[in-house]
Amino acid sequence: MSKVFSLVWALEDATGAGEQAAGYGQFIGMIGMIVVLVVVFYFFLYRPQKKQERETTEMRNSIELGDVISTVGGIIGVVVRIKDDMLLIETGADRTRLQVMRWAVRGVEEKARPTAETASAEKSAEKSEKPKLKK
Repeated sequence: MSKVFSLVWALEDATGAGEQAAGYGQFIGMIGMIVVLVVVFYFFLYRPQKKQERETTEMRNSIELGDVISTVGGIIGVVVRIKDDMLLIETGADRTRLQVMRWAVRGVEEKARPTAETASAEKSAEKSEKPKLKK
């Protein structure tokens, strides 16, 4: 029996088929590892970063007058004017006004409170949106 295995082994070495099969298997394994690595990078690095960028962009685009914001430089103020990508904020008790770019906003600390005018306008809009039931 050992002579049969020796003969098969000798034939594989002579033809090189065993080496080709082993080389092909190693190649497939290497490609598989690269695919796994790409998938891991996508789910653990790229996707969460894109989600965070999307949330930050939405937050910066939703800034309204009266919002309390903080900048990347640590300045906290109330938005008093918005023009394109520029925000004018008031800070401190002496009401110092600073102009900052929209991209420099780190976060919205407090959303603007609705005033009496905006609250009544929202209520009237809600009433007009509700469908009326027919009897």
